[in-house]
Amino acid sequence: MKHRMVENAIGRFVPTEINGEKVMPFMGVGNYMPSGRKYNASISSSVSFPSDGNKQVKSLKGALIKAGLSDGMVISTHHHFRDGDLIANLVFDIAHELGVKGLVWFPSASFPCHQHLIKYLEDGTISRIEGSMNGPLGRFCSEGKMNGVAVLRSHGGRYQAIQDGEVNIDIAIIGAACADSFGNANGLRGNSASGLLGFALADSQYADKVIVLTDNMIRFPCIPWQIQGNFVDYTVEIEQIGIPERIVSGTTQITKSPDRLFIAELTAKFCDEVGIITEGFSFQAGAGGTSLAIAEYFAQIMRRKGVKARFARGGSNKYLVQMLEEGIVEYILDGQTFDLEGVRSMRENSNHVWTSPFTSYNYHGKGNFAGMVDVAILGATEVDVDFNANVVTHSDGYLLHGIGGWQNCLFSKTVILPIPLFRNRIPVVRDRVTTLCGPGELIDVIVTERGIAINPLRKDLLEKIKETDLPIKTIDELKEEAEMICGKMDSIQLSDEIVAAIKWVDGTLIDVVRKVKA
Repeated sequence: MKHRMVENAIGRFVPTEINGEKVMPFMGVGNYMPSGRKYNASISSSVSFPSDGNKQVKSLKGALIKAGLSDGMVISTHHHFRDGDLIANLVFDIAHELGVKGLVWFPSASFPCHQHLIKYLEDGTISRIEGSMNGPLGRFCSEGKMNGVAVLRSHGGRYQAIQDGEVNIDIAIIGAACADSFGNANGLRGNSASGLLGFALADSQYADKVIVLTDNMIRFPCIPWQIQGNFVDYTVEIEQIGIPERIVSGTTQITKSPDRLFIAELTAKFCDEVGIITEGFSFQAGAGGTSLAIAEYFAQIMRRKGVKARFARGGSNKYLVQMLEEGIVEYILDGQTFDLEGVRSMRENSNHVWTSPFTSYNYHGKGNFAGMVDVAILGATEVDVDFNANVVTHSDGYLLHGIGGWQNCLFSKTVILPIPLFRNRIPVVRDRVTTLCGPGELIDVIVTERGIAINPLRKDLLEKIKETDLPIKTIDELKEEAEMICGKMDSIQLSDEIVAAIKWVDGTLIDVVRKVKA
């Protein structure tokens, strides 16, 4: 299909229409101002629901039929069960059995376990996916096999799209480790415990029909309720909603790679030398091996200096929990729970607070938490000489990762990308990123095993680091060094066909992903 293309504010050519809907090009950071009112679900009346509060239906199939499952609907699920999720596959097995076609799957993320759904993309049960994809689904999309164009959003961007009415969810299926028949639910107790359910919050608030699915139905009230039953139409108990060992890790491990450990150490030293690690500071780091190592180096510095952090933004893990319980972190503001220690802490520690994409990341709110964080430690698949970064495709053009909260965290006071200079002998620093997910003006520091590059826009950091033993280099020097080791990578050849759209946090279109040529 031919699209009318326009150049957006960051120099990428994007279409003005995706899947038959008009879209706005990226206008620059902070330049698009929304108008109008928030969308919401249709008004309900208690007279339509059981007076005894029991909304339980015998089967998920029965609940989907009651919810009016039909062709072309938008069906949402969440990813708290990660690669242990059994729900999304079950939902579309039922849809296929019922002969329903053309569904739009709107997950908060997908995982390799959802490879099962490729056959439903092929037979038309699912027309397209609007949600972060990785693994086999991302490859399927990159090869141009999906009927519609995928739309990828950050976690905050997903909440924004639902709230603003950009996406209207017909049926939301919310899996919960613990629920009552009224629909109150949490992820804290039961065989399928996942921690919190924040990624399903918008779905519960705005979807036309909401189904809570659990393998641990308890007597009312289910306390605490992370999902409120007043938003829920039907509840269902089934034998199993997730595979426990693939929902959360029993342990989350710091990297053992010498290069990655060195990158982590450089990152922590840099933060200390520029004055970030001080009394009452805040930080966010992920649950990858390098990020965990950085958090541990932070802890060592904090103990040595006798300072503590006011809060840490999670994903929580055992290292953050140890810091909380030791008292060097006052609060964990948790977005998702990565291991069993995180789940335990959320149950037991009052200062381990659950948050959602609304409070943490939603750009169309009256502020959010992201801008209050002193330093955010993030990853990337590529960066370029203008500090623009990519998190969804590799240099071969394949769409194999989701955006997650990455874009939203770029609004932190200092954003650091600790990344290797090359992967599999392919330079990570490029002239131009394959897919642009985040503008370079929001990315402050690149830390590699061969040097640290500071964005020239951050004159304050450059001034603070003037006298240092740290290996400070320019981004161009890092690029040249990578190419000297690996050779200069030839530009990849991609088709003109657009297979996915990358939304910015305000709902505008920042870039597109093109079909990989066979």
